[in-house]
Amino acid sequence: MRYIALLRGINIAGQKKVPMAELRELLTKLGLKNVQTYIQSGNVIFESNEENTQQLEGEIHNSIKAYFGFEVPVLVKTPTQLQQIFKDCPFPETKKQNSYFSLLYTVPNQELVDEVSKISYENEEIVITKNCIYFYCATGYGRTKYNNNFFERKLKVTATARNYKTMLKLLSLSQ
Repeated sequence: MRYIALLRGINIAGQKKVPMAELRELLTKLGLKNVQTYIQSGNVIFESNEENTQQLEGEIHNSIKAYFGFEVPVLVKTPTQLQQIFKDCPFPETKKQNSYFSLLYTVPNQELVDEVSKISYENEEIVITKNCIYFYCATGYGRTKYNNNFFERKLKVTATARNYKTMLKLLSLSQ
C-alpha cells in the first residue's frame, strides 16, 4: 500500500533539522519501500505492507526520535484519505487555491470546535471538520491570526498545515 506521512514542525527556522536524504535512508532501513520526500517540510511518500496507519506513525516517530534525538509528530494518510480531505474543502475554487489545510492528528472536542468557530478575523475564514481545518486568508499565511499553533492551542490537538500546492503535489506523487 502507498502512504503519505506528514511530519510536523521540522526544518522551520533552524529547528529540528532533518535532512531529507537522511530521512529517506532511515525510513528505508525501517523497511519502508520506494521512500521519496517532497520539499524540506516533512512530506514523505512510501509503500508498506503494514495496513495499520497508527502502527506506521509510531514506527516512523520512534525511528526519528532514536536517530535525530527529538520528538516529531507523524501523521500517516492513504492517498484516498488525503484526496477526500482535499476534495472536501468547502471554499470555492478561487479561495481553495489560496487555502491551507491543517490536518488533525486526533478528532477535536466539539465544545472546543464550537468555541473556536465563534472567533472571526477580517479577511479570514475557517471551517473545522473532524480531520482538517480549512482556512483561507486573503492577506496570506504570514499575516494570518489563524495559524497552526493557534489551532493546536485552542483545540488541544496536534495539527500540521499544508498549502494547496503542496496538497496537490502530494496527491500527484502518491498516485
